[in-house]
Order: sequence, then structure tokens, then C-alpha cells
Amino acid sequence: MSFAPDMGLSGRLGDVALGMPITADLSRSDLLLLRPVNARVMEVVAQARPHSISSLHTENLVGQTLTNSEVPLIFEAQRRRRALHAQMDLPSGAPVVQDARPILDATGRVLGMLSIETSLIQLERHRHRHITFRRAVDWLKHMCVQGDLTSAANLSPFQEMDGIVLVDVQLRITYLSGIANNLYRRLGYMEDLRGRPLNYLHIGDDVLAITAMQARKGVEQESKFGDLEWVRKALPLWAPPHFGGMLQRFTRVGPSTDVAGVIIMVHDATDERRKKAELEVKSTMIQEVHHRVKNNLQSVAALLRMQQRRAHEAETRHGLSEAISRILSVAVIHEFLSLDETQSINVRDVCQRIVTQTRQALAPGQLVEFSVEGPAIYLPSQQATATALVINELVQNALEHGYEHQAHGQVKLVLTDGGDSVKLEICDDGEPLSADFDFSNTASLGLQIVRSLVQADLRGEITLENQPERGVVATVVFPKAVIGAGSTGR
Repeated sequence: MSFAPDMGLSGRLGDVALGMPITADLSRSDLLLLRPVNARVMEVVAQARPHSISSLHTENLVGQTLTNSEVPLIFEAQRRRRALHAQMDLPSGAPVVQDARPILDATGRVLGMLSIETSLIQLERHRHRHITFRRAVDWLKHMCVQGDLTSAANLSPFQEMDGIVLVDVQLRITYLSGIANNLYRRLGYMEDLRGRPLNYLHIGDDVLAITAMQARKGVEQESKFGDLEWVRKALPLWAPPHFGGMLQRFTRVGPSTDVAGVIIMVHDATDERRKKAELEVKSTMIQEVHHRVKNNLQSVAALLRMQQRRAHEAETRHGLSEAISRILSVAVIHEFLSLDETQSINVRDVCQRIVTQTRQALAPGQLVEFSVEGPAIYLPSQQATATALVINELVQNALEHGYEHQAHGQVKLVLTDGGDSVKLEICDDGEPLSADFDFSNTASLGLQIVRSLVQADLRGEITLENQPERGVVATVVFPKAVIGAGSTGR
């Protein structure tokens, strides 16, 4: 269902819009709600595509304007203030039957128009269905125009393989679709159910129908019958007023006439529920794997710390320190994934976690402050892993080269969301880059890792330069949702 959020759909037109999805599903038609702009132009303010078949309109038409020459039937129905239908061709060339119905207030003024568009194939199929079902669909269309289907907006969509049962006000079954008949056979009801009272089915359909009739609104219920899990919806129906024995335009705005029957929609959700349960089990197992990987990485980092403390060579201790920070930066991603395996990861949270780990690992007497600025930016796990390694390497590079000869300073991480791209800046006020610094030919392993990750895995670009008033700034720009992962550094 598509709405125009800034078009003020409320009141009667808002009520009509809420009933459009169920009407589109059961009539197997596309519905457009139009509001007059002037005498020659109307604007589409809501659109409903059927879930039960392919839509006639693949594009979103909400917000588009239509002129008298483009949809003459709609303007003619508006002028005559009565429902009209005729065959027409869509811009795609597909022939359809357009049913144009005016939406009138109590004084007969046209508030809007509802266009119900049905392909010739679906219309021919509809003509071969039982008259009881055809009448129910016609009632449903009138109820939609009157704004009597607002409660249907809370029901789950009607699907292609859902069954339909119609009962009259005495709760006698008057119609079953072939799919509904097959569904009830799974419960052991092999006989012809038409004409039987609804309580003949000992599964609570009668209670559901009575609830819908008494509440005068759609109701939905999930039930288990052995190994089967069904979702059942009940929607009360009432007939429109008749004039001269024919269905004509009407201006009723208040309460409807008495309920004349109920349409029950049956959806077999057994496979969906089973697959959902299986996915939940798999997801839990994957989250457990991420949790264990995180713990294992932290254990490896702890062992390397022990080795670092026992090392006598400064170069060895430094190498072990770099290895520890890289391992922990990957552990951060697995920690997020252990909480929700399917989630996108907030890079701002990753920055905060890496900053916290770096702060805890500062050498005694080293007073460097860290800050993270920018919005929350969500990336898929593979891209987030590469980004985490890039952030870690650039932060470690800033500490190693920027504050080698000074104990005080500030490192700032700045995130910018470019919509379809991400910009990451790591700024430090330490020692500036030398005049002959060449990023493309650096001997630093960390910066070589960064360049490889940014270019090969993130498909992005990186610069490292001195900037007035900002200090040394490493800038990484990359597009979102790049498939792949890797590592980075300064």
C-alpha cells in the first residue's frame, strides 16, 4: 500500500485508503485513490496493489497527476456522480476494465474518486466464479468506497494460496474456494461443506465469525490443529442500498446496514512457522559461534599480552602490541554479531569500542584524549570488519608516529554519512607528517594494510595529509554495502 504522507489523507478519504489493500487482494485488482486538484486535473493520493496476483502497475503512482484526456472515465464518473466502468489500455498496452467510483459526502459533493482496474484475464476468471463470491466482492468494493473497511487495515495481507469461505448471517457456509476446500480436507472434512452450519467445523470458525459480526470489524486469529498452523481472518460484509433494483450511487456516510454475512480467509502458515523456527535455531547457533570466536580472540590477545610482558626486545614488544590491537578490533565485530547475527553494525559504536580498548592500552604517562563525532552509520558485517581494522590501524598509527616525542594530545574520529557513501576522518594534533612523506610508497606495515583494505576491500580512497588547525588527517571515503572485507592502517 502506498500513501502520500504529505497530502493530508484523513477523514473519509483516509478511511477509503485503509480499506483499499483488502479490496485489491480479494478483487484481484489494482486500486488508485484520486483527489481533484481542479476541474481538469486529479492527483493520485493512495495506491493498493494486490498480493494475490501480479500488479498491473509496477511503479509507484502516488503523487502523479492525471488529466481529463488521460482518464476520461474517471472525470465522467465524477461529473455524473455515479459508478461507471469501461475497457481501457494502460500505458504499457495491457487491456483492463476500469471501474471508476465517486466518493461522496452527505451532500453529494465529490471528495475523490476510486479507480478499480482489473485485467481482462482476471475479469473473465471472476465471471466464472460462484455468484455468491461475485456478490461478496461487489459488496466489498462498495464498503471500501463508503470507508467501511478501516478495520481491515489491521489484518495481514491476503495471499495467493489463501482459502476463502463465505457464510451468511445464519452462519451457513454458502461458498468455499478450491483452496479452502483442500485446506479443510487436511483436517478430515472430506464432504461437501456448502450449506452446512459453520459450527459443523469444530475448529472455532463460528466463534471467529460471530466475533467479527458483533464487533462489525475484521478480526484475525492464529490457531494450531495438530501439526498445522493456520491464520484465519474474518471480515463482516453488508449489502449496499438498492435503488430501482440496481446497485447505484449512494451517499450514506453514517453507520452501515445490518451485517449480511462474513468472509473468512484461511492461510496455512505451517511451512512459514517451521522455516522461521529453523532460522531462529540457526541464528542462535551462529550467534553462539560469534560469541565463542570473540572469546577465543580475546584469549589469544591475553596470551600475547603475557608474551609481551616477558619480551626483552622493544621491537618485539611493539610488534606484539600491534598484533593484540588488530585481534581485538576483529573481536569487536564478533561481539556485535554475537548479539544479533543478522544486524547491520553501527560503525560509530565500533569506533567507541576501539577507542576504549586503545585508551586502556596507553603506556603509563601517555595522556592522549579520544573523541568520536558523527551520526550512527550502519554497515553489513563484512564491510564493518574491514572498517574496524582500518580504524584500529589509523588510530595506532596516530599514537605511534604522532606522539612519539610528546605525551599529551588529542585524537578525534569523525564520521560523515554521505547517503550512499561513508567518510571517516582520524585527526591528531601530534607531530606533522614530514615534507617528503609519500603514502603510496610508505614502509609502514600498518599503512600498507590500510591501503590494501581501503582500495581492495572497501573499494574506496584514502589520503593522509597535514591540514591547518586540524593537524594530521587521515581521510577514508568508501561506498556503502561493498561485498568483501579486509584490513587497513596509517
